[in-house]
Amino acid sequence: MQFTKYNGLGNDFVFLDEQTALSVKNPTVLAQKMCDRRLGIGADGLVLLLPSARADVRMRIINSDGSEAEMCGNASRCVPLHLYRRGMCKNKKISLETLAGIIRTEIIDESCGLVRVDMGAPRLRRTEIPILGAADDRAVGVPVGACGRTFFGTALSMGNPHFVVFVEDAENIPLEQWGPALETHKLFPRKTNVEFVQVLNKYAVRMRVWERGAGVTRACGTGACAAAVAGVLNNKTAEKITVKLDGGDLQIEWPDQQHVWMTGLAQEVFTGDYIDL
Repeated sequence: MQFTKYNGLGNDFVFLDEQTALSVKNPTVLAQKMCDRRLGIGADGLVLLLPSARADVRMRIINSDGSEAEMCGNASRCVPLHLYRRGMCKNKKISLETLAGIIRTEIIDESCGLVRVDMGAPRLRRTEIPILGAADDRAVGVPVGACGRTFFGTALSMGNPHFVVFVEDAENIPLEQWGPALETHKLFPRKTNVEFVQVLNKYAVRMRVWERGAGVTRACGTGACAAAVAGVLNNKTAEKITVKLDGGDLQIEWPDQQHVWMTGLAQEVFTGDYIDL
């Protein structure tokens, strides 16, 4: 089974193309096996690249725990680079079909792997995220009790659910304790990704993330977008910021509070053959 491994700022994925992807009978089990960092290839998720009638490719993202994600920002930068370099797409503007809708990307600099992605408009109503409460309300400054304390955060969806908590010192939070407690809190019917964000100044934030279905990761593209949107909604940041993650920086823009744009690097790591025993 031929595969390619990519990473977006350290958020890593195993890609399966075309006929190989179509041959996968049980993606839940395969993702758990391939993503295992001791017994498999090791990754945060498995990405199946499939034919699409609506876009250049259909992208299925299976997390390392076997659950399926609606959308993944870092994978959305890796996929167009992969397709372009292998001649599967001739144009540097490449569209991706996801469970969250059509994502449009553009390769800015193929030589270094710089890709820009139109992440679409954030979904701010509680029913769209989803988070419990009055369906049409926004979820800004929501108190959530967990780990013996109250967290105040902003919930929104970038095609997948996020809960953004602003903190004084992102480096020293107990991420592996707070993250899963908030991810599985009863307020979030489909669980949630959790971002802990320290505002450095109006134009830059430091973010650490606990991803739903994957745990601690070095970067989260949709999470960085969520952090930028939450920064604007809470009057903490400008509409264009740098989000500093464990794996590197992403440039995020929310001009006129319409679509969110993400720009960052993607990198091919290696290719190989996987034997599915």
